[in-house]
Amino acid sequence: MDLVVPPGPGVPQGLTVPAADLVERFSRSSGPGGQGVNTADSRVELELDVEAFAGFTDTQRRRVLRALDPRLVGGRLLVVAASEHRQQRRNRVAARERMADLLRDAMAPPPAPRRATRPTRGSKERRLSAKRRRGETKAGRSRPAPDA
Repeated sequence: MDLVVPPGPGVPQGLTVPAADLVERFSRSSGPGGQGVNTADSRVELELDVEAFAGFTDTQRRRVLRALDPRLVGGRLLVVAASEHRQQRRNRVAARERMADLLRDAMAPPPAPRRATRPTRGSKERRLSAKRRRGETKAGRSRPAPDA
């Protein structure tokens, strides 16, 4: 079963990772399943070697390596685990969806840098007059000074 990354920013045509480039491992899950948890290997670990995968452009590979660096095992392997479902088949689908989301988000270009702006004169005046009005309101709540 191939991994399909839908189109998005940084992946205009989408991306398909062939099943041959993915490594799947199955183990016993600690999640739901009752007595079946002890016998069925329903937990799925999906692994992709990001550096060796030929489907990325150089830019996409750099973005993925930079964005997913904390998640990469050994600096090159992206591993995703899924064990939230009772059936292995559903966990396989969940792991592929999770990996596709990670890859799509990682390949997105970085946001444009923030351009520093200054408040306008009118906004400064409105802020200061509002502060003045608020101060006058609060000052009106105090007890009047005794006449001496």
